[in-house]
Formats: sequence, structure tokens, C-alpha cells
Amino acid sequence: MTVAVPTTLDEAVRLFAAEPSAMLLAGGTDAMVEINDGHRRPGGLVIALNRVSDLRTWRHDAERRTLTIGAGVTYSELMQEPIATLAPALADASRTVGSPQIRNAGTLGGNLGTCSPAGDGLPVLSALGAQVRIVSAAGERAASVDDVMVGVKRTSLKPGEMIAEIVLPVLDGWQGYAKVGVRNAMVIAIASACLVVDTDARQLSIALGSVGPTIVRCPEAERQLAAAVDWAALSVPSDALDEFVGLVSSASRPITDHRSTADYRRHAVGVLAKRLARRAFTAGERRS
Repeated sequence: MTVAVPTTLDEAVRLFAAEPSAMLLAGGTDAMVEINDGHRRPGGLVIALNRVSDLRTWRHDAERRTLTIGAGVTYSELMQEPIATLAPALADASRTVGSPQIRNAGTLGGNLGTCSPAGDGLPVLSALGAQVRIVSAAGERAASVDDVMVGVKRTSLKPGEMIAEIVLPVLDGWQGYAKVGVRNAMVIAIASACLVVDTDARQLSIALGSVGPTIVRCPEAERQLAAAVDWAALSVPSDALDEFVGLVSSASRPITDHRSTADYRRHAVGVLAKRLARRAFTAGERRS
């Protein structure tokens, strides 16, 4: 195979336009597992993106209240300040990824490009309503992250398109991520969830991982809990919290595989949703 190592985004785009079947390699933490297991055999051109400085930067626009993260920013960087304060759930998710070596190599753009429903960063991007900047030789376009993720390891990216940046809103309100695995570290999620609270808009969102062909949103549960919250006290009645858990579990679409059963996954996302909601809101009895 031939390996190209561009140093600018324009150069990477030109290389990809000339050979759209080329394999884009960021951190390689997903790709090398597939190659080592014999599930993938790259042929022709491999475009290594780790030296493209345009993909390795991030910026915070305080006026617009946005955080723009280059596709090549690593999990280790996402765990650090000030990103950890600007996007706490993303930092939470990054801390659960693999080992320090994997977090130093793996990237947010690679996580989205691989588009595994177990990807730790993806429920966070969905819950935050992230926008994705996509570039190609034909120009650039923006798409919501939910429109980019279309199935198990399938995206809506067209031949020659690559992810350049991911734009997140910077919100006031609690947010967090949690997952369940067969052990406490170095594990692929059996089920995961991200809850994001927007106190300004008095809205919340929850996104689930590993319980569907792609990330699952729970709009009915979101509306139900937001309506039940006492936004002045940031509390929610216990019965409303129980109803929320049921709606979240019902929204999931899990399968049984070698890592877990569908029934366990459905139960697990409900437990995760309840834990996250309890961290975000004080639970109490309904007031008369």
C-alpha cells in the first residue's frame, strides 16, 4: 500500500479527491483493530491525517457560545481544561475511552467517522445537537451529527468527503455521560447514555449508545421530564423520574449479541438515565 502524509487540509482533500477509495487514518485506534482481526484490508492509498495541523486545533467563541473542535483533536485533549468545563459530558466520555495510549491517539473525528453505535463520543455529540463541518474538493457543507450517523459504521459522507470540524453549543446546565461494560475500564460500552440540560431554554436531551444501529434519541422522554422539572429549584418529582426511565428504556432498540442481551441493554439504559437525571436534578415527592 501507499501511505500519504499531508500536512494541510487542502492537501488532504486533494489526495482524497484523486482517490476516494483511500482509507483515512487518524489515530488508527479503530482501524488497526479491524486490520489486526482480518476484517479490513486496506489497499491502494492510506491518507494519514495526524500531521494536518488544521484538524488538530479547537476554538471557543464566547460571543456565539460555541466550541469548535477539529476532527483530529484527541480524547486526552478533550479531557483537559478549558474544554472540560465548556463541554463536561464530552470530557466525561473521553475519560472512559480505552487506556492513556488510546486516548492519546484516538480522535473525535475518527470516532464519528467510524460511526460505531458503541462510540463513546457519539451520544454526547447527539445530545448536544452538534453540527459537523464536512469538506471535499467540491467545497464544504454543514450537517447535523444525527444526519451524519445513518447506521452501524455507516455515515452519510459522500465519496471524497471528510470531517473537518465539529461545532458544539456551550450551554448553561448540568451534563454528563455514563456507560456500562463488562469491567470498569478498557471496555466497549454494552450500553451508554448522555444527558444534557439547557437551563436557559428549560430543555434537556438524552442520547443512548449501543442500543440501536446508531445513536438513539428519546424525544418523548425529553419532553416529559422537561415539563416535570421545577426549573427554579432544579428538582423533579420522583414519579416523573420513574416515568422518564420507562420512556428511555422503551425508546431503545437493542439487540442480543456476544456482549449482552437485548433485555439487559434495555434495562441498563434506564438505570443510566435515572443516575444521570438524579445528578442533574434533586428528586423529591410531587408537591401539592
